This record gives sequence, structure tokens and C-alpha cells, in this order.
Amino acid sequence: MPTHVALLRGINLGPRNRIAMPALRDVVESLGHTEVQTYIQSGNVVFTAANGDEQSLATGLERAIEGRLGVRTRVVVLSRRQLERVVRQNPYTDEQNAKAVHAVFLSEAPAPDLRGAVSAAQRSAREKGTRDEARIVGRTLFLHTPDGYGRSELAATLMRKSRGTAGTAGTARNWATVAKLLALVKG
Repeated sequence: MPTHVALLRGINLGPRNRIAMPALRDVVESLGHTEVQTYIQSGNVVFTAANGDEQSLATGLERAIEGRLGVRTRVVVLSRRQLERVVRQNPYTDEQNAKAVHAVFLSEAPAPDLRGAVSAAQRSAREKGTRDEARIVGRTLFLHTPDGYGRSELAATLMRKSRGTAGTAGTARNWATVAKLLALVKG
């Protein structure tokens, strides 16, 4: 059976949208998925699914999480092959600090307005003297924030933009998390 990774957006970041990982595993297993593993508290789930494309798996997870746990969240699901492609496409492989590179996983291809927003936000960041960079490759927005993701105006602006497109879910993971998820999907 194919292995997938589900990335939940905006859970366990504050007092709202709290989900215990054992409860999340139970929800995923209740949908008939197997070999369910969670990684850290930010909503990363690796599982095998007998059938279903990534979008239908994401929709099923969103509904089940809301129905069983009372938490409304967006979910992005990637196949093992899709995650491997994201890792190969990382434009910032020279960066040694894995927490300075983030992948924003989008549920669908980015709209043209997001591409324009990336260019405009990068110009603005450079004018302010930051070293931050961003690049869209496929359905992934890569962020390079050598001075810190939490202090990055570019990252904050682009995260708002990635969530602003109707119907598009976007959720970020630092490169250390991406690398660990890749190891988990490979078994």
C-alpha cells in the first residue's frame, strides 16, 4: 500500500486547536489507514492508505478530525514520491542550518497572484536589507530565512498570502522536519 504524509495546519501552536497525537493516530486509523505514525506535536502523520488520491485523503482527514476531535484544520497530503520530489527540488541545499529553510506545502498549484506576491515581498525584503529569500517550485513555496523564521517579515507576508487563496491550504515545516518525515515514509 502507498505511504503518505499528512500535514495539519495550525495545530498545537497555542491554546486553540489542540490535538493529542494518540487521538490523531486513532482518527487516522479509524479511516482504515495503517502503519500510522505521528512526528512531533505540530501535526505530521505518516500512514499507508489502500486507496484514494491525495486530495480525497486530505478531505477525509479534515472531516474526521473535525467530527471526532472538534478541531477544524486544513490538511495537505503528499505521497512518498511527492515528498521525495520536494526534497530534490529544494533550492537552498547549501544552507547548513535546517531550521533556516522551510517548505510551505500547498494543497494545489499556486495561483498567479501568489507568484507575484513572492516577487514583490522579496523585493521589499531586500530593500530592507534582509537576507531572506523565497522561491516557488511546483506546489511548494521554499523559504530561506538565515536570520530566523520567527523574525522574518518575508515569511510572515508569504504565509498570509499562501493562506489567502480561496480553497488553498498552506502549511510550513522546517527542513529538519521535512528530512525526518522523508526518513519515516521510506521506512
